[in-house]
Amino acid sequence: MKFDDLGLSPETLKAVKECGYEEATPIQAKAIPLIQMTRDVVGLAQTGTGKTASFTLPMIDALSGGRAKMRMPRSLVLAPTRELAAQVAENFETYGKYHKLSKVLLVGGTSMGDQVKLLEKGVDVLIATPGRLLDLFDRGAILLNDIQILVIDEADRMMDMGFIPDIEKIVSLLPPMRQTLLFSATMPPEIKKLTTKFLSNPKEISVTPAASPAVTVEQFLVHTHPKDKEGVLLKLLKDENVENAFVFLNRKRDVDVLGKFLKNKGFPAAAMHGDMPQAKRTETLEAFKTGAIDILVCSDVAARGIDVKNVSHVFNYDVPMSADDYIHRIGRTGRAGAKGRAWMLATQRDEKFLSAIEKLLKKPLDIVDFKEKKCGKKKVLDKPSRAHPKETASKKTPQKEPSKSRKNYSHNRNNDAVDQDDVSGFGDDVPAFFK
Repeated sequence: MKFDDLGLSPETLKAVKECGYEEATPIQAKAIPLIQMTRDVVGLAQTGTGKTASFTLPMIDALSGGRAKMRMPRSLVLAPTRELAAQVAENFETYGKYHKLSKVLLVGGTSMGDQVKLLEKGVDVLIATPGRLLDLFDRGAILLNDIQILVIDEADRMMDMGFIPDIEKIVSLLPPMRQTLLFSATMPPEIKKLTTKFLSNPKEISVTPAASPAVTVEQFLVHTHPKDKEGVLLKLLKDENVENAFVFLNRKRDVDVLGKFLKNKGFPAAAMHGDMPQAKRTETLEAFKTGAIDILVCSDVAARGIDVKNVSHVFNYDVPMSADDYIHRIGRTGRAGAKGRAWMLATQRDEKFLSAIEKLLKKPLDIVDFKEKKCGKKKVLDKPSRAHPKETASKKTPQKEPSKSRKNYSHNRNNDAVDQDDVSGFGDDVPAFFK
């Protein structure tokens, strides 16, 4: 469906077309008419589907006819992370440039005084993370009883990060007569309860099965040992035609260590995680978007919703402890019909997480073995095995053919339980949101 057929205002259409868009994505074609009808909406969509524009475009038109009062925003968009909130703000800036709408971005790591000054002038769109919003509310700097539209973006990620109590408190402060829009990549029972509690007769729309990767993403698995992961990643970065890539780890401190390691090896890499100052995170993400750096080493703070076009690869240096997080991570590549490649490095301790991921995918991952081939003195990668290997005991020597073992860990260190348990480097089983 063309944007011309969606009933958007001429000003909004002009801004959309200046960005080069003519055809709406499926989520936009379904959501925009419903939002224009002031219906409550539950939208199930993966990242990279145009989800953010599906609510920002109709909101811009809906808010263009009124005026905000001092400290009383007219609409509220809740996002789980600073980066996602900033991306929503960027959407309003881009598509609302021909409307006289005011907006404020409330996130941690920035000056609270400057944010309060903007709020005092009155804002049409308030984009916030839950913690900073409640902080300002408790200080009396903001009133929420004039909110006409509430958007809860990345609701499942909110749940993962423990924000559900904050969201419940925020919603209790809003007027009951409002339009509520909730977007999520997945619909676990907790989010289902949230929709029942906060939304009024919502219309549920879905453009893809929940928690499924894009079909354009090729997925590969390499079994290895924790001490060998650096070497495996270097081999992949050199052998794969990597234009740019996300490298995901579970622990923030490991992000810094691996980022420095890759830079020392001559790769244009940088690290990004939640403990970095906001200004540095913004600078790093912008450098990745513009191509100043090619490899972004990050924790899951960058896994959800951040829009970077034409990412060729995703490397899961650590196996995510949540199967849903695996989907969100590899969703950074293969977007908008482009092809992408996702690699995952797994150790013996990751077996239960791998099983959960393959159960969600409803198929086994293609296993790739490192094997000796006569190609100078270099090791090269074998072609991906299309058949999932059966569960058998590991061999004592490196295989010359694709492994038939689900637990074929590199260099046969999988039999040394003490050695593996003593490894305290990359890949320790600590969820990102506990750090």
